[in-house]
Amino acid sequence: MSEYEGHQYVGVDRHRRRSVIVRQTEDGIQLSAVRILNDPVALGLQIEQAGCHPDVVLEAAYGWYWAADVLQAAGARVHLADPLG
Repeated sequence: MSEYEGHQYVGVDRHRRRSVIVRQTEDGIQLSAVRILNDPVALGLQIEQAGCHPDVVLEAAYGWYWAADVLQAAGARVHLADPLG
């Protein structure tokens, strides 16, 4: 888990083959930004770094459903965002 013990907010910018995951504190201080292959194991390992019940914003773009399932199984509160909005 991350050294930061407070609540974390996570943004997942999904692309066809890779995603960028940014974690930040409640105050908006960036903790990390990583690029991963779109793989359930890789996503699960990254979300573990965000501590207990992080709030995660995920683009509701093509293929979002498997990512939402992985995030929710890891205890995240998932918020879908409209990629065109």
